[in-house]
Amino acid sequence: MARTVRISSLKEAQMQATVGVPVIFHDGVGTISDAIPARLAEVEIPRTLTKEWCAQQGLKEAAGSSVVLRSFQGPNVAFVSLGLSDQVSQNYRLFGAGALRAAGEGSVAVLLPTNGLTDPSGAAQAVVEGAVLASYSFKDKSSEGTFDVVPVAVPLPTVSIHDVVTKGAERGAVIADAVNWAKYLIDSPAGHLPPRELAKAIDERLEKDEHVNVQIWTESKIKEERLGGLLGVGQGSAQPTRLVYATYDPRPGAKLPHVALVGKGVTFDSGGLSIKPAESMVTMKTDMTGAAIVMAVLSLASRLGLGVRVTAIAPLTENLVGDKATKPGDVLTIRNGMTIEVLNTDAEGRLILADGLSLAAETKPDAIIDVATLTGAQSIALGDEVGALYASNDALAASLEAASERSGEALWRMPLVESYESHIDSDVADMKNIGKARLAGSISAALLLQRFTDGRSWAHLDIAGPARSNEALGYVTKGATAFSARTLVEYLVEVARSANA
Repeated sequence: MARTVRISSLKEAQMQATVGVPVIFHDGVGTISDAIPARLAEVEIPRTLTKEWCAQQGLKEAAGSSVVLRSFQGPNVAFVSLGLSDQVSQNYRLFGAGALRAAGEGSVAVLLPTNGLTDPSGAAQAVVEGAVLASYSFKDKSSEGTFDVVPVAVPLPTVSIHDVVTKGAERGAVIADAVNWAKYLIDSPAGHLPPRELAKAIDERLEKDEHVNVQIWTESKIKEERLGGLLGVGQGSAQPTRLVYATYDPRPGAKLPHVALVGKGVTFDSGGLSIKPAESMVTMKTDMTGAAIVMAVLSLASRLGLGVRVTAIAPLTENLVGDKATKPGDVLTIRNGMTIEVLNTDAEGRLILADGLSLAAETKPDAIIDVATLTGAQSIALGDEVGALYASNDALAASLEAASERSGEALWRMPLVESYESHIDSDVADMKNIGKARLAGSISAALLLQRFTDGRSWAHLDIAGPARSNEALGYVTKGATAFSARTLVEYLVEVARSANA
């Protein structure tokens, strides 16, 4: 169930089905802030929860753990762990998700003590992000439930505190809504959202955003623009290939930092003639995750009013096995004139990204970042909770790592090993699309992509593992995760802030 986010009063909170109360742990003992009333409806609220009581009730130190005290009159009260600190954004996200899940389908209000908080706006944003992300459901699109944030303090929250909490909650709702939109696109069956329909869905959202321009390139335009990688991958499908080229420019003519985003948009990946095993195709609707993410991020740049130019490019296609499909051994010519020998048609993402990166480099941005569910090697190396980060320079890597820390989406920097360039040497083209068997597959893919960035500051996020979750965990829902979208938003926020400093 989707949730409507509101800022409400303590009186209004007690009219909801459930009230969430944060608990901070120290040495196994739970502590409840003095800002929380001593009584909520029928429930007495103690200041401490003993180790024994917590063990009996199943309330753990881990942020997001909860126990619900049922009430016959008035709201139920959910004690929800904030972990070991009330100053950590990730703890608040997990708290928000824990409170929402404790409430089930009913409306919930969470109490947010503001005494001693160093960043009450950030805490409110994180609580709402966690709750709204956790509320996502592909099947249930109703919006009847509410999620109320109630700032509390001793004696009372000041007007300024109330205002920053309100702004933080609003910001969290906007961000989580965009991420959930991306998740919905990713979770949509490939038969319902082939390239042409995905392009339309993106256009329908972005046309509502200020200072945004969207172009949908058809196959004739793609041919004119010499996007040989994209055409080569898509020629085995009866579904027409598309490319979405979107820009956000809040102050045309002004000198603003410019970031180009490129997202892989393979709406279904059978592997082409190098066909995947049947079980490996089941989740291949997820292979357009990068495209959904970069378009959600551009939309958020507009909706948050960020002072930064953004260009987002999403090549969209299917990788199927039709009679015109690219064959192993074929050579494709990318927009920048470089040629790639296709030895494995299941290594198709780098082919369409090569065209997208070439287009991005032509805009001469300050930084290029691509996002892709690119290699199985990434998930083997880092699992399904950590994304791989490649970067051409330390400054960009550090900025993205810091953004990752703020968003709670873990990235691990991987090396661009120059000597591995030989892994993609070809006898008949500038390069081949696969490296050595079972050796550094994610690195060789990144090295190929780097060749299409024209030497500009560039980063590559390989998110094959964390792009999809097999279970609901914390604020992550089962299915699509849109992993890295919030990191990229945090990165753009900091780029804009630094430019105005």
